[in-house]
Amino acid sequence: MTSDLLRLTVLGCATPYASVDNPCSGYLVSGGGARVWVDAGSGTLAQLQRHARLDELDAIWISHLHADHSADLLTAYYGALYADIQLAAPIPLYGPPGIADRLAHFLTNTAARSPIESAFAVEELHDGHQARIGALTLTSQAVQHGIPAFALRTETADRSLVYSGDTAPCPALTSLAEGCDVLLCEAESTQAPSAGGQVHHTPEDTGDTARSAGVGRLIVTHVGRFLTPQQAVSRAATRFDGPIDYATPGATFSVR
Repeated sequence: MTSDLLRLTVLGCATPYASVDNPCSGYLVSGGGARVWVDAGSGTLAQLQRHARLDELDAIWISHLHADHSADLLTAYYGALYADIQLAAPIPLYGPPGIADRLAHFLTNTAARSPIESAFAVEELHDGHQARIGALTLTSQAVQHGIPAFALRTETADRSLVYSGDTAPCPALTSLAEGCDVLLCEAESTQAPSAGGQVHHTPEDTGDTARSAGVGRLIVTHVGRFLTPQQAVSRAATRFDGPIDYATPGATFSVR
């Protein structure tokens, strides 16, 4: 059952591989009578089923094609077509350019291409892409991760949630998050690289992005293996003085 209230459920947020009690990145965003599976990292399909079956989803949205954000699309494909799921129509799937061919390349085992489009109605993201899913408006913004990658702003009539995906600090994310009620932002890196391009936030960067965007609440997610959640939250709090939470696996947050 869905509610008009905008909610975020954390299916997992581990990186770069799942832990015993924490799948990789994945979230269920629900509200206005709609359910959207946001990122499908390994292990998240199992946790998704605590809340919704594949045939109860209104859409899937994928930030980028690293495995810790997309690998469970592979088993979702088999579930959608060859198991106990009865789809009335392919599930709308919003993802980076090339997502359908990437899935087909992995799933095809004969001369005939696997019918990806029978499971998923694929629509490729671009900078500024918008989709209407029930009462939810989804706006995607290109961000900086070294590969095609997107952040997401989900809005109802009076509430807004922004998800960073994986990205270095960048004006595009700050602009997308401006004034949002809740920012779900990654804090993967212990420190910025001394050489080469930055592709993730440090906890301090996460706090800076939240402060610069003027968000109401920060939820820290995608914390790297060399940080504890408590360390990440504490370090982010040195830069952002608003409410801060950690994206605890299994937790549900109401966007207020």
